[in-house]
Amino acid sequence: MAAFVGPMPSAAANDLRCRAGAAQTPFQPVLPNARAALRETGKLTIVAIGSSTTAGAGASAEDMSYPAVVQAELRRRLPNIEVSVVNKGVGGQSAFDMLMRMDSDVIELKPSLVIWQTGVTEAIGNAGEEKFAKILRKGIRKVQAAGIDMVMMDLPWLQRESRYPQYDDYRAVLKKTADGNGVSVFPRYGIMRDWARTKRFSAEELVGMDGMHVVDAGYRCLGIRIADGIVAAVTGPKPEIAVFPRRTD
Repeated sequence: MAAFVGPMPSAAANDLRCRAGAAQTPFQPVLPNARAALRETGKLTIVAIGSSTTAGAGASAEDMSYPAVVQAELRRRLPNIEVSVVNKGVGGQSAFDMLMRMDSDVIELKPSLVIWQTGVTEAIGNAGEEKFAKILRKGIRKVQAAGIDMVMMDLPWLQRESRYPQYDDYRAVLKKTADGNGVSVFPRYGIMRDWARTKRFSAEELVGMDGMHVVDAGYRCLGIRIADGIVAAVTGPKPEIAVFPRRTD
């Protein structure tokens, strides 16, 4: 007789697990351009640029990548809005590689928001912290000059992170550069670390056998948490914006 293993958790239950701990690792982006575009045009176009995480390495199907989940979630929650999330992930690329295609793969598409996922290649290879910061600044300013909002994605939590002594240093560079240029950061590291420490998910549900690439449940949860932040930013109360007096001299 087959052993009874009990009911499998429903999709809704899994999604609730994704949101557990959200108060400890909040994602509250400020997206004035996306908010304005949605209000004025009824459209929300997002470009996700990055490396293997964005491309969906480790996912069982193309529609299981995090950008695909974000698109599906936004379309479900904003049914009267024309939502498009364009996936421009290319596995193995560095921040410099992405900077070189920022015009063609992001700005020419005229999105109102770009999500930039990068930094693992630089951290693992210790490519140089100041060089990394300089590339990030150039990319951020290029996008902002085009009137596009940006969200930067923090590096992932890794089970074998101790192999890379400078890993946290590169995370700090990304956070400092984003903060210094008014860019929100999606706290992927803290979210994944919380999942691992609280054992809400098994390791096999989140990360593949290589210990590096996320798999389906992990991608879905990342996509849901990103969508949560975007929906709140574009539909919630209007954020206070400091208004400075015009100079007359």
